[in-house]
Amino acid sequence: MEENEQKQLPTFESLDELVEFFETNSLGDYWESMPEVHFDVDIKRHRHLVELDADLVDKLRTAASDQHMSTEALVNSWLREKLSQAS
Repeated sequence: MEENEQKQLPTFESLDELVEFFETNSLGDYWESMPEVHFDVDIKRHRHLVELDADLVDKLRTAASDQHMSTEALVNSWLREKLSQAS
């Protein structure tokens, strides 16, 4: 195939078919056939990083696991609780 010749993107019956196709084919070969899309992104959630001592993180992970929740959820819950008590 010549370098400037583009392949036509086949049609797919499902997302699984599309994924399977691109597991064995290069997206670059079909780049010109890809539809152009436009979308807006409205990011409202922010993440804040806080440094914690390693031993404290280990204890938090254990406590979260004991309560069948993520460490992040546990920390947020405890902080909300503590802040409501402080005010």
